[in-house]
Amino acid sequence: MIDKTAFIHPAAIVEKGAIIGAGAHIGPFCYVGPQVEIGAGTLLKSHVVVNGITKIGRDNQIYQFASIGEVNQDLKYAGEPTRVEVGDRNRIRESVTIHRGTVQASGLTKVGNDNLLMVNVHIAHDCVVGNSCILANNATLAGHVEIDDYAIIGGMSAVHQFCVIGAHVMVGGCSGVAQDVPPFVIAQGNHATPFGVNTVGLKRRGFDKDQVQAIRNAYKILYRSEKTLDEAKAEIDELTKEQPVVQSFLDFFARSTRGIIR
Repeated sequence: MIDKTAFIHPAAIVEKGAIIGAGAHIGPFCYVGPQVEIGAGTLLKSHVVVNGITKIGRDNQIYQFASIGEVNQDLKYAGEPTRVEVGDRNRIRESVTIHRGTVQASGLTKVGNDNLLMVNVHIAHDCVVGNSCILANNATLAGHVEIDDYAIIGGMSAVHQFCVIGAHVMVGGCSGVAQDVPPFVIAQGNHATPFGVNTVGLKRRGFDKDQVQAIRNAYKILYRSEKTLDEAKAEIDELTKEQPVVQSFLDFFARSTRGIIR
């Protein structure tokens, strides 16, 4: 079904069964598969491939040579009906690849809202990217990676499969992330290690002085006190009674399966 207000360039291929929303724009030499849904106001500039069981939300801008919803690179994949979902208002730049999920996980690769995926970003099968994230040029996520809201992944960085990157994290360019990165932390290097709190990002996002100081205190407990992780968790738990913002650390620890960078 194609909304009558959508624009389909004559040189584009939109297969029967695809759903194209109001005011969407499908540029020249794009391919849209039969199980694809494109939301209202979304723009496919040119030479974009959207395939598989893929749902793309509203008001996204998708640049040339991006490929969304294609067969993943997991050798166990055998054509199962797995999916990709992309939210609203994302900017997906040239040559970005977002692959469908696998049945060994949730079957879904998901990108939230208001993200910027720069040139050549790769999001592998079963990844979950939150909202308002920035993945710079050539950032690469292996399978099953989770990126929480407002995280920034620097250019040429690679994240190991099953890693979790916490909210408001800044991963510096050319980093190799092999373990989980707790929220609010700056990480850099190969393998990535902690370099302090992302105070600039926190202030930009409205965290007040007391909240930032509480996060710094939790960081010091975790990384500078020479306590074991269990000891640090207990002390941060006490800190939450006065500053609930540091509860984010404890919530993150409960999700971590690969261990945190230290």
